[in-house]
Amino acid sequence: MTEQKNAIVIGAGLAGCEAAMQLARRGISVELYEMKPARFTPAHKYNGFAELVCSNSLKAARVDSACGLLKEEMRRFGSVICEAAEKTAVPAGGALAVDREAFSDEVTRIVRSHPNITVISEEVTELPEENAIIATGPLTSDALADKIREKCGDYLSFYDAAAPIVTAESIDFSIAFEQSRYDKGGADYVNCPMNKEEYDAFYNALINAESAPLREFDKPEESAGLRVYEGCMPVEVLAKRGYDSVRYGCMKPVGLIDPRTDKRPYAAVQLRKENVEGTLYNIVGFQTNLKFGEQKRVFSMIPGLQNAEFARYGVMHRNTFLCSPKLLDERFMLKDSKNVFFAGQMTGVEGYVESAASGITAGRALADILEGKKPLTLPRTTMMGALAWYVANAWTHNFQPMGSNMGILPPLEEVFRGKDCKERKYKALADRALSDLDKAMAEN
Repeated sequence: MTEQKNAIVIGAGLAGCEAAMQLARRGISVELYEMKPARFTPAHKYNGFAELVCSNSLKAARVDSACGLLKEEMRRFGSVICEAAEKTAVPAGGALAVDREAFSDEVTRIVRSHPNITVISEEVTELPEENAIIATGPLTSDALADKIREKCGDYLSFYDAAAPIVTAESIDFSIAFEQSRYDKGGADYVNCPMNKEEYDAFYNALINAESAPLREFDKPEESAGLRVYEGCMPVEVLAKRGYDSVRYGCMKPVGLIDPRTDKRPYAAVQLRKENVEGTLYNIVGFQTNLKFGEQKRVFSMIPGLQNAEFARYGVMHRNTFLCSPKLLDERFMLKDSKNVFFAGQMTGVEGYVESAASGITAGRALADILEGKKPLTLPRTTMMGALAWYVANAWTHNFQPMGSNMGILPPLEEVFRGKDCKERKYKALADRALSDLDKAMAEN
């Protein structure tokens, strides 16, 4: 009789759920520890697995984009996150966005229903010594974080922020209009246009608004200072970099036409659906740490949102991650450990999809090891492989989180010039990645 193989996964977020499913589908018995609902982190509110605490977008859908390619690679591994996202998607132009509660419920249903997964609803306070994947996220509980720190030493932190959500019925559609930039996809975004005078008033209010004090768990160590990750920059911090910083960022009007004037606005704020019913909208790119009253005052200056009802105000919280190049290999395994892996944002990958992908990589590698096989080496030409390579090999003196982007892939031999050169290059990169991944998986 074949001996049952066992593994532990700590954390039922995006990465933990992917890791658990990779193991379970290979016949490995998985104990999946999740401290909710007995205890929540300061950023989590929902009981379900794979809770999305910031945006409800999983980024671009098309395969010839960085995150679209990443999702396509994940589908080849049977990604539970991609499966659930496609079942709970809401219109978002060229992006894959989800109804966040329906998405969490679907992931929870799939994971809990697998016969090889036993969910244990309790907090883990000790670091497993072998055959484990730690996917506890950037807000790992203090007790376990202390054990990880004892084991791993180097720890870094940065600050992450979430955008406000408003009710659809409070948006003034005599001003706001539905359109995707350049009419790509459906009219899946609501746009709030500004002229120069409106932008000037809004900009001045934004840069002078009062920020919320950091909560005790969010306060940086005295020597660390405040370090904000570029990908989740609070809009008020970005605005203070210069007058045009947000107008060429989250308020970029390019590709939009205001139907009232038949002209491009001076600036525009975009809103994206939060749920299938379309009753809630996220203010795209408006992550913030302003006081709630200040958010109401300043964001209500946006044309179309003058009577906005805020279903959720933006919040800011601390994320913590390992100095992974010193600690992890290209499969996210802790060096010199007995098959102890990390996965998710705490490894230094940035973004929902990237976190989930790291869970697949770690789960697949541990499953291979437990079956006595050589772990799959992901080609660096793939987005999953390039992210794993970055985590294991980036410069350690200033290690920063990395999201999927075409720039981390090895260059092509062919040089693309002329019209549509960028699109043709990205398609070639995606074609190469998927071909190389299929070959590596077939040979494993």
